Order: sequence, then structure tokens, then C-alpha cells
Amino acid sequence: MQPDHGTDHAIVGLLVAAGRGSRAGRDGPKQYERLGGVPVLARAHAALEGHPLVSRVLCVIHPSDEDAFLDAVPDGAFVHGGADRQASVRLGLEALAGEAPSRVLIHDGARPLLSRGAIDAVLGALEAYEGALAALPVTDTLKRGRDGTSLGTHPRDGLWRAQTPQGFRFGTILAAHRAAPTGSATDDASLLEAAGVPVALVPGDPANVKITYPEDFAMAE
Repeated sequence: MQPDHGTDHAIVGLLVAAGRGSRAGRDGPKQYERLGGVPVLARAHAALEGHPLVSRVLCVIHPSDEDAFLDAVPDGAFVHGGADRQASVRLGLEALAGEAPSRVLIHDGARPLLSRGAIDAVLGALEAYEGALAALPVTDTLKRGRDGTSLGTHPRDGLWRAQTPQGFRFGTILAAHRAAPTGSATDDASLLEAAGVPVALVPGDPANVKITYPEDFAMAE
């Protein structure tokens, strides 16, 4: 894989928000529900857009969510996503290929509490690496289970919980997505890992929670 570092020094935020979020127990997609009076997606968008090094933000949304998106982010730019997260990210990257930014920050639209520090850490790591992600070390004891019973304990040494943003040199992640089998990845860093490209781990933020279940709204509040 030959990395293309882009034609300029632009950094673009790619906000992935095409999912249905059925586990959140809401009437509509969780990213458009309000958190403290503000849509979840609008909070994530503002965090990226407000960073001084991010030149613009592009959102990847479900085709049926245009009205909800424009209500949440009235001046936001968007493209339509695909059948799963991997397909949606690729479509977003392809939409940016013409301008070829130097770096891209890929962030989940359901993570509304993104801090500037997390963005700074990921961007800082991209000075030396092709990819970087925010992550938290695993501190809980890990069990493997089946049919409601525990089958064993797994060591947690060296294990991390991946968060977003995940940042990349743009040409590198675009090439990785183009080469990846359909549905082969649940996050973007794994595509570089599979190609043998080192990905930096930087300290994540415990507050940077992903809204997944109904109780997550209360915790985020």
C-alpha cells in the first residue's frame, strides 16, 4: 500500500451517522435524539468543527435522514451512507477524494462528548504514524461465556477499548478501504492493522462514551 499524503495540509472531520441505533430504544435514530437539549449528532459535529485545525466536517447519513440531519445541523455537509459502517466510511472517503486532504478524523456520530484533548492527541500521533486512535486500557476482568455461564478468564494485559476519533493520513486509509473485503471491519484502524501498517494508540477520554443503550443517555447527561 503506497500512502498518498494529500495535496495540501487540510484536515477534515468525517462524522459517521448512518446507523439506525435500534439498541438505544428510541423512536428514531439515536444520533438525532437530544442530549441536554441539543441533538447528539450536533454535539459531535460542533466538537470537530470547533477545533482550530479542522478545516471542515462531512457527515455520512442514512438516505432517509436528510430532514432530521438538517434540523440537527442546519448548515452541515453530508453524503449518503451504505449498508454498514464500513461501506458508509468508504463512501465518505470517496466523496473527499477529489480534494485529497492530508488527514482525516473519522468519528462516530453517537459519541457526543468529544474533547479537544482527544483530537489533539490523535492529530499529534499522525506526525509520526499513518494512523492513530484514541483508546482506553481495559481494567475489568474479562470472562468468556456461553449460554449464561462463565467458561474462563482472559488476561487483560495489553488490551484496549477503542474509541473515536481515529485519525489517518488520507491516502493511506482511502487505499485500505478500497482494498478491504466488504464487511470485514468494525473499525477503521483494523484495516491498517490487517495490512501491517502500525497504528498509534493515544489516551482516550472516559467521558467520550458511545450512545448505544437507553441508559447511556442518562449517563451522558
